[in-house]
Amino acid sequence: MEVRRIMCCCGSGLGSSMLVRMNVEKVLKQIGVENIDVSHSSVSDATEGAADLFVVGKDLEEFVSALPNVIILDNIMDMNELETKLREVFNK
Repeated sequence: MEVRRIMCCCGSGLGSSMLVRMNVEKVLKQIGVENIDVSHSSVSDATEGAADLFVVGKDLEEFVSALPNVIILDNIMDMNELETKLREVFNK
């Protein structure tokens, strides 16, 4: 899977999705992944084709269950969990 666009989602598309987006950008930089468009939005915008990879908190797992390529975070504040899961996606 080639990932060029990542969408971070929360219920309203404002608070936690923006925080996750900033954390994703930070982790991507740390692991040496470049040229990825990272956005944040509400879970209602998470549709197939809107991004190559979606990142959501566990509380929204049921809303994205039909989408391919989803990272479910048990704790959206856990940078280690995010890094581990992004490394798996990018084989880093």
